[in-house]
Amino acid sequence: MKIEVWSDFVCPFCYIGKRRLEMALDAFPHKEDVEVEFKSFELDPNAPAYTEVGIYESLAKKFGSSEAQVREMNKGLIAQAAEIGLEYNYDNMRPTNTFDAHRLAKYANTVGKESELTEKLLHGYFTDSKNVGDIDTLVQIAEASGIDREKALEVLNEKSAYANDVRADVQMAQQIGVSGVPFFVVNSKYAISGAQPIETFTSALEKVWQEENPKPQFEDLSSGDDGVCTDDSCAVPSKDDK
Repeated sequence: MKIEVWSDFVCPFCYIGKRRLEMALDAFPHKEDVEVEFKSFELDPNAPAYTEVGIYESLAKKFGSSEAQVREMNKGLIAQAAEIGLEYNYDNMRPTNTFDAHRLAKYANTVGKESELTEKLLHGYFTDSKNVGDIDTLVQIAEASGIDREKALEVLNEKSAYANDVRADVQMAQQIGVSGVPFFVVNSKYAISGAQPIETFTSALEKVWQEENPKPQFEDLSSGDDGVCTDDSCAVPSKDDK
């Protein structure tokens, strides 16, 4: 089974959705047979890599509301994250551009470190309030994920490296009608939009697994239950039955 996940590293629901999927997978008996691949999505391609403007001020301007209103709105989101063990530190968070982070993630996938890097980028942004648009910060996160520091720096400094891979994901998202993230596609057939409850992911996993691995259906040609042993007894056919 393959699950493709479109997400962005500055999307709060993407981190929540990722963790809920992981929790559903942890309880799924066929977890080892499930491949999860992350796809790039930019919520704001025009965002600067660095700004002094805090996240609350930025969101207030975007929604035409006050910072106090934005803080109140985000209380529920922060509580949702806390319920599954995620700590969101909005007070020190800054909006940023994620294109380079996505390029780095594409490289990480080629060396088997996509999962580790994705987790550390999300944790770095939402919990540690790191600027995941900053090259030096990205290199540090890459190294902490088990990626060679010099190779990560090389990829990030070469602006064309893996850029087409990121754009291809964005284009594919447009083609299949993805307008928001997180967005999950299971076996190129089923879609799950948003940070759904754990039960939704569990049901989806079970449904697709049963569909892909159906139990054999036999046509019963026996004439009865004679000569059959069960947990309770063994039925011995009588002479009269023959």
